[in-house]
Amino acid sequence: MSKILFATSEAHPLIKTGGLADVSSALPIALKTLRCDIRIILPAYAEALKNIKRLKTVANIILPGLPGYVEILQGKLPNSNIKVLFVQYEPAFKRPGNPYTDAQGNPWADNAERFSLFCRAVTEVAQNRVGLNWQPDVIHCNDWQTGLVPALLSLEQTRPATLFTIHNLAYQGLFPHATFQALGLPPSLWSHNALEFHQQLSFIKGGLIFADQINTVSPRYAEEIKTAEFGYGLEGLLKHRQSALTGIVNGIDDKLWNPATDPHIHKHYDSQHLTDKSDNKDYIQAAFKLPIDKSKLLLGFIGRLVEQKGIDLILSLLTQIEQLPIQLIVLGSGDTLFETQLKTLAIKFPRQFNCKIGYDETLAHQIEAGADALLMPSRFEPCGLNQLYSLHYGTVPIVHHVGGLADTVIDANDKTLALNQATGIVFKQPTNTALLMAVNRTIALFANQHTWKKIMRNGMNSRFNWRKSALQYIKLYKTALASVAKI
Repeated sequence: MSKILFATSEAHPLIKTGGLADVSSALPIALKTLRCDIRIILPAYAEALKNIKRLKTVANIILPGLPGYVEILQGKLPNSNIKVLFVQYEPAFKRPGNPYTDAQGNPWADNAERFSLFCRAVTEVAQNRVGLNWQPDVIHCNDWQTGLVPALLSLEQTRPATLFTIHNLAYQGLFPHATFQALGLPPSLWSHNALEFHQQLSFIKGGLIFADQINTVSPRYAEEIKTAEFGYGLEGLLKHRQSALTGIVNGIDDKLWNPATDPHIHKHYDSQHLTDKSDNKDYIQAAFKLPIDKSKLLLGFIGRLVEQKGIDLILSLLTQIEQLPIQLIVLGSGDTLFETQLKTLAIKFPRQFNCKIGYDETLAHQIEAGADALLMPSRFEPCGLNQLYSLHYGTVPIVHHVGGLADTVIDANDKTLALNQATGIVFKQPTNTALLMAVNRTIALFANQHTWKKIMRNGMNSRFNWRKSALQYIKLYKTALASVAKI
């Protein structure tokens, strides 16, 4: 039984800003069912601690240059038996709202200090120096906020194995050289072979260079990030480390995301009772104050309102919405400019479009259940989870052929329709024209309900549960352990 410390900056339902939170709860739960001794460790954000019923202090540690103690608190992930360790240092983590940004959407000015502190504490736990009498065999780190952990562990005489998962390479944790000095990091780590990146401190390089194994969240994205288009300047390093780089598609928690049992949705249904899905369409149309109209193709979008997600393409589509037999609902937050434009268009086209700015977990489930199709025109998408939820809910995904979207959605063309394999609509270029053509194809398919229901059922019969992915992660842990054994 492997002992795994899962280091992450967010985990559902404790704290969530995106898909990382879903992965950071569902994957550990799946690993636990496969007899792994796994514990999650994350910062003790005020919001996260509100969601834990019983907490106890299990350790107090002193970190160099930091006044006072850093507490290690312990609780359990809700609705599971997984222990969660919280790194508690109130000046760093006791603040309201988003874990990374302030109320205006700007990164917290002390993010480097906050996540350096977190990484140092994780390292102490990993080395069994805090009195827990538990040392992991493997540290599983996720995204730049944990990137210093493999770098710091590389300085230890003996250490656990390390796996670093890239959920989105666009976010790298870049800070000025002065920050590196202020953090008191070992001088040996300031080099292009370590944390230096064009005279900046790069947290993510700590994971990419020093982790025993690296993976990302789809096979296609693992290939894409080795190119200049998707590598954000790190493609050369990733090519250099390609023998240690793999891609594993995310799964979904089909207990939380199951239209037959989902407590958030208006009416339960399954692939054999698709007529019941239409009641959810009526419900979400009413919730967004749109006319209830079964003949209109209802499109949904759930996600961050940023260019990466193709929001500008959706805005272009909206300028032509009056000429199309569709309705569109949007749930998300992000760039203020996009938020303002969406709210303006909702006033302009009240019978065909509405939006809710912000995130609402219940509403996300209701959109997945009620929409006919889900838009995901992302310019890049490491894996994506919403298209997987959509497939499971019989909500046909419309996706750009990139990353995990290309790995998980089968385009409805003559061949795949004839073979009864089609699960969605895939377009090749992230342009206004390509998205409009994809929507028009969707409208044509929706008009033939016999064909449409076949596509829905194909998606609902797809299997993207976490057990399959977890088994692949266990293999990666073993590979990482073998790497350490050779050192």
